[in-house]
Amino acid sequence: MEYQELLDVAGKFATAILLGALVGIEREKRKEEEDDEASDTAGLRTFSLLALFGAATGWLAHETASFWIPAAGLAIVGVFVVAGYIVSARSNPTATGLTTELAAVVVFLLGAMVTLGYAVLAVGLGVVTAAVLAYKVPLHGFVAKLGWDDVYAGLRLLIATFIALPLLPNEPIDPWGALNPYTLWLLVILISSLSLVGYVLTRLLGPAQGIALTGLTGGLVSSTAVTLSFAKDAKENPKNNKALSSGILLAWAVMFVRVIVLVAVVNRTLLPYVVAPFGLMAAAAGAFAAWQYFHSAKKGVAKGTLNVRNPFSLTAAAKFGVLFAVVLLAVKIVQEHFPPSGLYAVAALAGLTDVDAITLSMAEFARSGEASIAVIAIVIAAIANTLVKCAMAFVIAGPAFGKMLLAPTVVTLAAGLAVAFLL
Repeated sequence: MEYQELLDVAGKFATAILLGALVGIEREKRKEEEDDEASDTAGLRTFSLLALFGAATGWLAHETASFWIPAAGLAIVGVFVVAGYIVSARSNPTATGLTTELAAVVVFLLGAMVTLGYAVLAVGLGVVTAAVLAYKVPLHGFVAKLGWDDVYAGLRLLIATFIALPLLPNEPIDPWGALNPYTLWLLVILISSLSLVGYVLTRLLGPAQGIALTGLTGGLVSSTAVTLSFAKDAKENPKNNKALSSGILLAWAVMFVRVIVLVAVVNRTLLPYVVAPFGLMAAAAGAFAAWQYFHSAKKGVAKGTLNVRNPFSLTAAAKFGVLFAVVLLAVKIVQEHFPPSGLYAVAALAGLTDVDAITLSMAEFARSGEASIAVIAIVIAAIANTLVKCAMAFVIAGPAFGKMLLAPTVVTLAAGLAVAFLL
């Protein structure tokens, strides 16, 4: 074996041992915290040796082309794992978990993957394994916060993605060539998934975290929901006005960033045109939010509440799909029979209720139309939507609270519109 080859093999074995040590350190610390004497045989040394054993079987299999060697090694590890579990269960009948035992099997397999040529994947999976083990309390706490409605919603999203989506035709079904069922449903899933991320973050952080965090995570679910909820709080507790208005502005800033993300996913060629106006609007809203937040921090206001429900349901998804289809048809018809100003009117009307549908529609339009028209239409939709939310705050919380949002609204939207027209 040449020197360079020897170094390469040594590096692979070192990587495998480090992966085992990473998981072993976590198990060792967990054992100390829980004072679990039953798991004395599974710590840093054990997991390092398991990874080394796996790496050795993988290397031998690669060198001899005898892939029964890792299988035999896995069988040996399985025997020891079962024996260790039986001994632990007898000495401590209440400790019947299989986490450490399964982690041992995983570490052996990761060690084998390293020397079989999948080192990068093995390292990534090793980090994930250590994280899953280390974040035991937060993960269990998050599951405890979930209700059955959340579980059902997650299952429905999986059904919509992996069962319903493949069954849909992937070709236009209308005379204008605007409605592709597969594409429509795929974009509905994209919107639902993005909203679900915000919902999960909100539930993970808790319903009564700092107003800033609540505004940021809630903005991923629905900036309208944040506006309505915080406006109601402001009406009941006016002394929190500045803090609550900062939370609303942060949710709006997240909405502007969300538009950029959607465009990046659907039509990346439009992204350079969208980043400038929406990045500026997000920065302006964020700057006003920061100023109001730090001004309110002097009064010791730090908590905010936001009542959100899981954003995914088949009914809600179907409604969005219908709305998206209507907007797509309207855009296509206006594109063929009316001047660009007609698209702006469609964008303004669609933006009164939702920005996502017109964003996705104009991102598709930009594939064959002018990018500047698409960007201006999306900005107009965002302006209409933001003005509606500002009006909601005025009506619900009163003029005193609404005035705090008025100047940020005017400056933010004017800046975005000006940049869009200059493109």
